[in-house]
Amino acid sequence: MSEAISTDSENSEFSLFKHFWSLYLLGGFQSLAYAGFTILIVPLSLIMWPGEPYHALEIGILVSVLFWVSSLTGLIFGFLIDRFSRKKMIFIISIFRSLCMAMLGFAIAGQGFDTWLYFLIFVSIFAAFAGGSWPSIISLSNDIVPKEYRSRFFGQLGIFMGLFVTLGFLVASIFVQYGFWREYFFGLGAVIFISGVVFLLQTDEPKRGAQQEELKHILKHDDVEYDFQINIETLKKTMLSKTNIAALIEGISSSILMGSSLLLVLPYIQTPPHNLSPVFTAVFMIVFGLTAGLVGQIVFGTLSDKVCKDHPIRRIYFIIISLVGGFLSFIAIFFIPLPHLTVEQGNDILYLFSLPVVWILGIMMFLSNAVGSLFMVNQGPLLQEINLPEAQGKMTSWNQLVENTGMGIGAIMVGVLLYVTGTNYQLTILILMVFIIPGIIVWFLTLKWYPKDAEQVKKILEERAKILESRKNNNIY
Repeated sequence: MSEAISTDSENSEFSLFKHFWSLYLLGGFQSLAYAGFTILIVPLSLIMWPGEPYHALEIGILVSVLFWVSSLTGLIFGFLIDRFSRKKMIFIISIFRSLCMAMLGFAIAGQGFDTWLYFLIFVSIFAAFAGGSWPSIISLSNDIVPKEYRSRFFGQLGIFMGLFVTLGFLVASIFVQYGFWREYFFGLGAVIFISGVVFLLQTDEPKRGAQQEELKHILKHDDVEYDFQINIETLKKTMLSKTNIAALIEGISSSILMGSSLLLVLPYIQTPPHNLSPVFTAVFMIVFGLTAGLVGQIVFGTLSDKVCKDHPIRRIYFIIISLVGGFLSFIAIFFIPLPHLTVEQGNDILYLFSLPVVWILGIMMFLSNAVGSLFMVNQGPLLQEINLPEAQGKMTSWNQLVENTGMGIGAIMVGVLLYVTGTNYQLTILILMVFIIPGIIVWFLTLKWYPKDAEQVKKILEERAKILESRKNNNIY
């Protein structure tokens, strides 16, 4: 696998889809399962409490648990991922996540707190294994994807995840709206399990460190393995570098708003007086959200790889633009004067698309998603660059911890702020936007710190290449 990857890269014919189509498939279904607890928040509330108003606090707690449990277990998975097979870890995760989704199909509807508690138990188990998914992907891709393809990799992965979530939103909304929510959970559990098996059979796992420029020449030998582990010294020099710390601060800062986004916008447009139906919302997201993701991640992924190939520090500028532009356009959504609609009008898709204000709403959604995609295609490659091969899982789990903690805080804050403000969405979003400011500031500071941090990793890898060369020459292997 490592030799094939090297050859593809040298010939400028490296095929991301060839190496990752099964991961894209599995990641898409797992993203739909994870996101399903946020995009279906209003229907889930009605399953638990039929005929009652939306239970913002209880649903907020459910979503917060999803974020917080996955972030804590991610720390354990991060340690395991950096020592054992990433491929097998991803497969094990898919088994337990598929089982939890299937078990939700057996929930007894309409029992209020009892139904909510049943969901809470299996959402917690689901989240526990979800914590290892993203660190595994980051670690595995670090050893498969050549550096000049990494924005495109994260872009393609994001496209598939967004495609599955958005189209799945439409399918899930139809299933739930017509009372087939059990079939939705059973079916999703089945396809996650099948995708996990396909991934296990199709994917080859290369040596750790196979794509590091400093190690490529020595790791081409079959009898040489990269077996270094993080110690106190390398932890201080790399994982606790200023750029990594800045990313952690930004993670919790911006994730408070990110974690609250769907919990704000969906109740805002789907409940009285606007009453936009879940099915229309899904169609709307396909027309504007999905197309924005496709355009943003394809165009910006390719652009980022070309612009940042010899100057990786430029990724920081893209991240700053993403944070500022993406969130400003998202906040604008809540200040568009949406019409007051009856339930029947909220289900009439043709009527709704005839309203100019719906198109204005769509433009804001498009801009938010398109500009926001700059973040995904640049943050991953940037952090891979300043961390050692044996720390990819750990560092990603650290970032996941602070991001999911922020999202969990955001989910709780939405429920609390809507309650305190009397469901004033505009005031709530203005309060939440304050939390993004520290994240933007620290990314500006990394423009000074990043070059030194990247050079430190390069020096460590050069020293390790000499150690591996010495071992080989002395026949230690």
